[in-house]
Amino acid sequence: MMMVEMSSVSSVLLPVTELTDHLRLSSGFADDGSQDAQLESCLRAALAAIEARIGKALFQRGFSWHLSHWQCPTEQVLPVAPVQSIETVKVVTRGGTEQVLDSGAYSLRKDGHRPAIEAVGTLPNPSRGGSIEIEFTAGYGADWHGIPADLRQAVLIQAGEIYEAQGPGDAGIAVGVAVLIEPYRQVRIGGIGG
Repeated sequence: MMMVEMSSVSSVLLPVTELTDHLRLSSGFADDGSQDAQLESCLRAALAAIEARIGKALFQRGFSWHLSHWQCPTEQVLPVAPVQSIETVKVVTRGGTEQVLDSGAYSLRKDGHRPAIEAVGTLPNPSRGGSIEIEFTAGYGADWHGIPADLRQAVLIQAGEIYEAQGPGDAGIAVGVAVLIEPYRQVRIGGIGG
């Protein structure tokens, strides 16, 4: 299995001004923008850390997921939430021939933790050596304000920790961030979960 982010979060969507205010960098000084690149880097690192911890995409963007077979012939749980839409589902032969499944053959089960593709009948498996490719859009918001407020606060706190530590390698998940993101983490019972 391999998931690829088809588009990254645009720089114009990142809350550099909010992070500047959070860190009080512009207090008493004119903002010349000289630290914007470093702040953007801290925001990207914070987003990545939080998304990895909770298994959710904060900003909406496209993903492509490749797998060798279906988890179950009637449903396939998707690796990230919340999924907004399924663009295409393809079954690809070992030789590279693609069969795009009709969108009427499946539906999206929207779920905050375990969204899934549900088959109307059964999902066709690829031949030996083939694969399945699912393209979908996932994420809470198309912009910063579409993301839940507690997750926005968690991003600012984590980005601030990274900024103060002078890089993501020196900053773990801050205690305040762990508290804010806890409701978004998937509960795993007995080690079973997706």
